[in-house]
Amino acid sequence: MKIPLPYQDKDDQWLLQNYLNSGDNEWLGHLLQRYTTILFGVCMKYLKDEVEAKDAVQQIFLKVINEVKKYKVDYFKSWLYMIAKNYCLMQLRASKKTTYPITDQFTADDELANKNNIIQKEQSLQLLEKALQQLNEEQQVCVTLFYLQKKSYQQIIEATNYSAMQVKSNIQNGKRNLKIIMQRLGNHE
Repeated sequence: MKIPLPYQDKDDQWLLQNYLNSGDNEWLGHLLQRYTTILFGVCMKYLKDEVEAKDAVQQIFLKVINEVKKYKVDYFKSWLYMIAKNYCLMQLRASKKTTYPITDQFTADDELANKNNIIQKEQSLQLLEKALQQLNEEQQVCVTLFYLQKKSYQQIIEATNYSAMQVKSNIQNGKRNLKIIMQRLGNHE
């Protein structure tokens, strides 16, 4: 299905604002339609399964409908990408099962140490995820693209349309703020 001609020349912010003002899901539908293929590609990248990726796209659409009114979204495409990536990572994390090799040397102490290690890593990942959510959108996008997806400054500039100085600043400030937030969250848990 193609976006009706009157909306093809409208930018994401215009469609999003119409949705927020009217509450009519049709506006959001036009906006999401633009990114269906990209979302499917992102989901395939992480989930590596066509059926799971298609299901994920549908779940992400529902998540967007429920979440978009809660946040000030300046760059819809970047925000949508973050939602999709986080959803896929949560799916992967939920589907992983820990297996232990069976050997003669494998003792209960080793198993306990392994479990504690896994629990500690999981807690750190959850803390990082919470902290990332608390960064402003620009910092969140740049930090995720640079550190988690290993994108270069140039690739981030192209993906976000930020200037080189904005990307550098968002990465530096985001890293510093992330550390502060994680320390604060770590002290409260």
